[in-house]
Amino acid sequence: MLFDFAAMPKRDRYKLVVASVVPRPIAWVVTQDRGGRVNAAPYSFFNVFSNEPVVLGIGVGARGIGGEETETFKDTWTNIESVGEFTVCLVAESNAPAMNVTAADYPPGVNELDRAGLTTAPSSKVRVPRIAESPVAMECRLFQAIPLGTHRLVLGEVLAMHIRDDCVLDAAKAYVDTPKLELVGRMHGRGWYARTTDRFDMPRVSPDEIEAARKT
Repeated sequence: MLFDFAAMPKRDRYKLVVASVVPRPIAWVVTQDRGGRVNAAPYSFFNVFSNEPVVLGIGVGARGIGGEETETFKDTWTNIESVGEFTVCLVAESNAPAMNVTAADYPPGVNELDRAGLTTAPSSKVRVPRIAESPVAMECRLFQAIPLGTHRLVLGEVLAMHIRDDCVLDAAKAYVDTPKLELVGRMHGRGWYARTTDRFDMPRVSPDEIEAARKT
């Protein structure tokens, strides 16, 4: 079935995208305002886009499900625009209930980490703290912000990365025990998530291997 986005309301376009582009990694974005007040919120419009420099992107929308008609941006963008720094923490299955608490639409100035029973740990390169309970945290500096209608595409340069000690196989070789991180991803609807424990291995093949298989 064809869906013509030009003929559809914004909310329906949003529903189609989040129901089909799955699973999406979750960025637990921690920011703080100029007064030092900390804010944390999860975002699934998120991924990494470059490795030199390492740049990740987060789609930060206006308040409301799917970026409904409002000009009020979430605290995340307001703080990043003001301070220029933030941290991105990934969500393990054990963190999921706390992440769900931080997703609640609290008014500005409320410390979501406190409400979720989470603690912070200092960062090494930026002023903004990271979530101590997260198995992976990235310290970021604002690289670029691109207006996208009711969203901002926030591009952050990763300056440093923290990975829980027991999930590092070989620090010298930068080998990580990815399954042990037990990260979760966002699925469809308002409450569906996916575990990353259901995996399959499919090594990449060369053009010669592909052509040899075609001849058999």
